[in-house]
Amino acid sequence: MSNIVVNAMGDQCPIPVVKTMKAIAAMTEAGTVEIHVDYEVPVQNLTRFAADRGLPVSSEKVDDKHYVIRMEVADPKAASAKEEAPGCIPDLRGNTIIAIASDCMGSGDDKLGATLMKGFIYAVSQQEELPSAMLFYNSGAKLTAEGAVTVEDLKNLEAQGVEILTCGTCANYFGLEGKQAVGSITNMYVIVEKLTSADKVIRP
Repeated sequence: MSNIVVNAMGDQCPIPVVKTMKAIAAMTEAGTVEIHVDYEVPVQNLTRFAADRGLPVSSEKVDDKHYVIRMEVADPKAASAKEEAPGCIPDLRGNTIIAIASDCMGSGDDKLGATLMKGFIYAVSQQEELPSAMLFYNSGAKLTAEGAVTVEDLKNLEAQGVEILTCGTCANYFGLEGKQAVGSITNMYVIVEKLTSADKVIRP
């Protein structure tokens, strides 16, 4: 297994994708390609590039100027088969807000509801148009805390520029102070501001 690191810090689109294509083409065995970029749009482009080739991909926001995308390449030859020139897509975030008020989706059975919510958040991460922000309040605050099965998918969304905001009052109520694993803590004023300024609000 090989681990290839691609430094695309400071590179404008489509250079990060071009560098990634060249790195995969040079691989002689299965391995991981790790790409470092400094803003959200290349994360979105590289995520789509990986999905188009069936490559498992994850992304991480290290800080506001550093993002890391990791692709698992089992068959470099197959992944390199598509040689069309990569295009630059615009920022995929629309002005849609997703407001999540529970750690379960729907009512009836909490175990089923938790499974549905996990699936919902993963499905959001796979959409062509991403929300501008996701708001978590009441027991929804549990979904952004350490140990939640939704954290990795939310980190991928955050790395693509989706703002992840958790109600501070709710986090305190459930004893989650200092345990947020993704996004940031906010207050009701900001939550109301986000909801009222959105073009569309989705409440699963």
